Amino acid sequence: MNDPLPALCDSSAPSSPAASDVARGIARLFARNDIWCLPEVPIRNGRRADLMGIDARGQVLIVEIKVARADLLGDAKWPDYLDFCDRFFWGVPPGLDRAPLETEAFLPGTCGVIVADGYDAEILRPAALEPLAAARRKTQVEHLARIAMRRHTALLDPLCAALDTLA
Repeated sequence: MNDPLPALCDSSAPSSPAASDVARGIARLFARNDIWCLPEVPIRNGRRADLMGIDARGQVLIVEIKVARADLLGDAKWPDYLDFCDRFFWGVPPGLDRAPLETEAFLPGTCGVIVADGYDAEILRPAALEPLAAARRKTQVEHLARIAMRRHTALLDPLCAALDTLA
């Protein structure tokens, strides 16, 4: 995997400024609450989580960020994330119509909602705890740790990023 600096955390990247703002606000909220996350984390089913983190209890969280109503309504892949986290959140900017997130198609009893801008975030609806099996959690935590170490090493020594041949 050759992704030491994913676009979501790079302010010069061509990705939507609103998505990077939402990610930054959520990361700040999480950091204040001892939840540490990474942007753009590939998961074992071929999907890529917008934000994935670990809380102080070792629970794995995934945040799927949506900045446009059409993107939210057109995303049929999001349930694929549920098997890889203990808690799942939708991350949205303040101006996005959140009404669809209240419909049964978006599992409001399971999925939390976070509203964020580039400065901060607020959890409007907590995510239900759907505990992962211990073996799956261990695998996810190790996966996140290795990605974090790889990205950190690449920041310290960009030549190491060129040596990264992991898929």
